[in-house]
Amino acid sequence: MKLASYKDGSRDGQLVVVSRDLRTAHYASGIAHRLQQVLDDWYFYAPQLQDLYDALNADRARHSFDFNPAQCMAPLPRAYQWLSGAAYLSHVALLRLAPGEELPAALKTDPLVFQGASDAFIGPNDDIVVASEAMGIDFSAELAIITGDVKQDTNPEDALDSVRLLMLANPVSLRQLEAAERDKGAGLVQSKPVTAFSPVAITPDELGDAWRGGKVHLALQTSWNGRKVGMCDAGPEMGFHFGQLIAHAAKTRNLRAGTVLGSGTVSNSGAEKHGRMDWPKGYGCIAEKRSMEALQKSKSQTGFMQFGDTVRIEMKGKDGNSLFGAIDQNVASLYQAQTDAVAEPEAAA
Repeated sequence: MKLASYKDGSRDGQLVVVSRDLRTAHYASGIAHRLQQVLDDWYFYAPQLQDLYDALNADRARHSFDFNPAQCMAPLPRAYQWLSGAAYLSHVALLRLAPGEELPAALKTDPLVFQGASDAFIGPNDDIVVASEAMGIDFSAELAIITGDVKQDTNPEDALDSVRLLMLANPVSLRQLEAAERDKGAGLVQSKPVTAFSPVAITPDELGDAWRGGKVHLALQTSWNGRKVGMCDAGPEMGFHFGQLIAHAAKTRNLRAGTVLGSGTVSNSGAEKHGRMDWPKGYGCIAEKRSMEALQKSKSQTGFMQFGDTVRIEMKGKDGNSLFGAIDQNVASLYQAQTDAVAEPEAAA
């Protein structure tokens, strides 16, 4: 099934069930009001939501309406925990190769996972609001899962059973702030300001045979200012599957239902072509593109995002239809947004 949270003026939104083709939706208020409520008691609520989903797909839901992604918050607008992994070793290696660093041997056997802000996720069409272009605004095309309860020291196979829903994610990075924070050695705060998610979260069965081995075996499409820049295969080169990432996070603690865990930037390895490295499937973040240029031309030429830029992230099934809906965002100035917010009440008066 496919679930979304509609904006209703509250912090958590209103849970809706969305049809498989993303054309219609139905409020789930007769069953549950919020997604976290469902996650807390999954085996009670999920069958009821599945019945509504089946009725919606069969055009038997009496009060359905046209689905509008612009009305969506993040499927889980705020979470108890947001963990971001680095499951694609080609991404980590690429960012280290350009400045001449080697990939630490431990990263090949033990996943890198860090904790991020989870109190205010943003919706798929919400602006990326930043104070200054000089901060190095970057997108990141990722997959993410939402878990049920996970017991401490769970093995990867059992951890996979805790996957309740999958989403697309765009954790925004401010690259010019990132290096200074990394040098402090205590984690990233200012350089990881906000994360957007796809309009809908889907249960693994919606992926069919594309969901196997804890990985999604489909291409993740990324466009920047209307130009396609990435068509990266999310499956084969995922060095750690979601069960391994969950088990790593739960090694020394329990994870509560509603934990959100990201894959890291979906990335594919390059190949030598005509005497130089080439990346035919493109990139999932600008930092990768800059590293590619540094390796090819000894100098990064591509700048980071500017105010007014757009980014679109989407995944389509084997039938060509969008699975999660698209993350489709603009980059906006914090100070312009504040000015507009003040101007709107004055205009109404």
